Amino acid sequence: MPRNPKATGFIRDLDKVLDDFCNRTRYIHEPYNVGRAYMFAYQHRLNTRHRNSVLKLKVATNTPDWDTRLRILGACYEELVRDDEFGGGLPHWLLLENVGVAAGMSRARMRAAKPLATTQLAWNAWMGVMANCHWLEGLLANVVSERTNLRGYGKGEFRKHGWLGIERLRWKKTFPWLTDEELTFFKIHNEADEIHSDLGWNSLAKYARELKMEDRLLDMADQNLRIWELYLNGIGDAGDELDRSVKGRKPGKRRQVGEK
Repeated sequence: MPRNPKATGFIRDLDKVLDDFCNRTRYIHEPYNVGRAYMFAYQHRLNTRHRNSVLKLKVATNTPDWDTRLRILGACYEELVRDDEFGGGLPHWLLLENVGVAAGMSRARMRAAKPLATTQLAWNAWMGVMANCHWLEGLLANVVSERTNLRGYGKGEFRKHGWLGIERLRWKKTFPWLTDEELTFFKIHNEADEIHSDLGWNSLAKYARELKMEDRLLDMADQNLRIWELYLNGIGDAGDELDRSVKGRKPGKRRQVGEK
């Protein structure tokens, strides 16, 4: 069932593409473990920095609508520099780094982490659908994954909480000593992404109709989500391998949020 049963036309069809992604992606539905959580922190910290310092800036550069361009740049600033509205003045990548440290990870190892082969492949693929393309296709690639953090897609608990809402529950179950403050990274994306993606979603609907690109954008939405599927499943598979080496590891020294 689409997120908004009353949606029609292009938005209804986009919601259906997202619904299919949420229902089929292995990483979303497979059992969780410490290795998967750690690998998520290693890779998604890198991905947050790369997408917002490289890929999304190329989308902004190509976007002719000034207000839309400024919204993209504003969202990148929150992810990379500081988020005063939802993140307590910290960038999103540092919030994720902090929760990893609180869960027992080494900050130095996180900062020295390299992208998995699947993460690098995803970056290469996103370059094609965010930089070397029509600006509206880039805008779609910019916001389509953020919609999965909203409630209403997929089934069961996922539909109730959204992707990073589910990640928060899984981290809390895996590391029960973590506080709500330390899990802030997962919560802010439910709030911030609803604002960011609603703006993008409405712009897509407007310009897709004007430029007669509805069919093209639906195809590109599916292509983008196939890239995300590769990225997430790669984290899950590598995380399962990592899990075998972290069994029984004790949590590290407690850090304060914002400590480097």
